Amino acid sequence: MNVVVCVKQIPDPADPGALEEDHTLKRDGKLILDESDSYGVEMALQLADAAGGGDVTLVSMAPNNETSGLRTALAMGAAKAVLVSDDALSGAGALDTAKVLAAAIKRVEGADLILAATESSDGYTGTVPEQIAAVLDLPSVTFAKHVEVADGTVKVQRQTESGFDECEAPLPALVSVTAGVVEPRYPSFKGIMAAKSKPVDQVTVADLGLDPSAVGWAGAGQEIVDVSPAPERQAGEVIEDEGDAHQKIVEFLDGLKVL
Repeated sequence: MNVVVCVKQIPDPADPGALEEDHTLKRDGKLILDESDSYGVEMALQLADAAGGGDVTLVSMAPNNETSGLRTALAMGAAKAVLVSDDALSGAGALDTAKVLAAAIKRVEGADLILAATESSDGYTGTVPEQIAAVLDLPSVTFAKHVEVADGTVKVQRQTESGFDECEAPLPALVSVTAGVVEPRYPSFKGIMAAKSKPVDQVTVADLGLDPSAVGWAGAGQEIVDVSPAPERQAGEVIEDEGDAHQKIVEFLDGLKVL
């Protein structure tokens, strides 16, 4: 069974973030594997093992030919990766990202299943997996908390507010997984050393057959004109109980229209 995992390489959340002159997140340093994507990598490895074999291929988009995060996922056990790196992608929105990743996925022969995180830790649009599925014209299931594959079908427990729904889709399909769907393994020393020699196919937008002038800021149709700090959180109202605190609380909640 061959599984493709969409992974994102992000600036280390432990470091203070910085912005470029165009107000986009600065990504010129070392990038790490987004923690949310480690669940998809682990899920893919387990599904391949359960199927008796197959490859796990990573697909990513990052500036400066950055591969640090990819090497972490390769050290976990993925076989190879496709990295799209191109200055033309600066400022790319969610739809541009989906189109580029979809084109990169097409380079992977015989993909039975595509996995992605529900959303990235530095973007939070939550739309890219569905957009990839739409571009590739594939069935998709979101918010998977459990995934099984059997007889050409992917069976998913889809997380909901009240529990989960049981969903099925024919392969090939795209599934976005939630944090906690599995427990990601730690790369072993052997895995880390092996990852250094695993192939990473580095391509540009033109290599994918896409028009560089139609992605990034050139095709985004939007502009970030300003960025300002979020307002500081205001102190809440303190109610001192002088025998009527319950009434003040009721009045406060009534003012919020929650009663």
